[in-house]
Amino acid sequence: MPELHVLDRAAVLAAVTPAVAIEVVREAFLAHHRGEWVMPSKVYLQVPPHGDFRAMPARGGDLAILKWISSWPSNAARGLPSVMGVVIVNDARTSEPLMMLDAGAVTALRTGAVAAIAAQALAAPDARTVGIVGCGEHGAWVARCMATAGYGPGICHDPRPEVAEALARELGWTAGSRTDALACDVICCVTPGFEVVVDLGDLKPGRHLNMLGADGPGKAEATTGVVASCALFCDEWAQASHGGELTGAFEAGLIQREQVTDLGAVLAGEATGRRGPEAVTLFDSTGLAIQDLAIAAAALGVFRAGGVEAQTVRL
Repeated sequence: MPELHVLDRAAVLAAVTPAVAIEVVREAFLAHHRGEWVMPSKVYLQVPPHGDFRAMPARGGDLAILKWISSWPSNAARGLPSVMGVVIVNDARTSEPLMMLDAGAVTALRTGAVAAIAAQALAAPDARTVGIVGCGEHGAWVARCMATAGYGPGICHDPRPEVAEALARELGWTAGSRTDALACDVICCVTPGFEVVVDLGDLKPGRHLNMLGADGPGKAEATTGVVASCALFCDEWAQASHGGELTGAFEAGLIQREQVTDLGAVLAGEATGRRGPEAVTLFDSTGLAIQDLAIAAAALGVFRAGGVEAQTVRL
């Protein structure tokens, strides 16, 4: 068996900058829209009351991946990350295992990247200010990617004031209330998804909402009334309709498939994004394996070019 290279969290984040993450994830959306990159639906393994495991395979170009990752909100009380796991990269031509990467870092980068990509495609052309609701690991990388894409200044809000303040200091932004964050041009909700963050009274004309926390069944960061009132977009309908922000409104009959546009179609120029300055757009991000593949492929390329060091094991 050949050697298997391993990139830990620090190595992944050193290999892939926010700017590169945005670029490669955008290309992954386009490749998936063209049918060149493929993935089956993610598989959930529920572990009540703690959280769930997810298995997420994808194939694109000469590579295939499997991401095995957890969503474990109860870990906060243990001082552990809520998201842990690995991404395994194989050569799609020979099936040879090539690399294993820290899945938490890969997920944080692609979550931040898709928030920036959706804002660029769907927010008002003059949108600048950003409200981050939820400033944990993923919220921090969403903020960093939004700043890299030219958005800001921003308002950081988190139930833990010290976490919001630390992120705000890093970016030169401001820590504030939930109301302050929801008054920004682009609103990014990055919470565990168990409590409503946005209600109908929070909607203002011209806003764009990135809903990034509701990534599984039973989760939502907005009321069904909010969802039904917005122009709707998602990363992939199959996932969004069964385990994302749109699920509740769809199951209640408040929205139909025809009302929801895939982001890939907008990026490809085959569908309309924002339909006017007064529209409120909502993007439901459930997290796609093709996004993880894009980050993993970029990190593998940097390693092969000698730009980052890896650990090595022989199976």
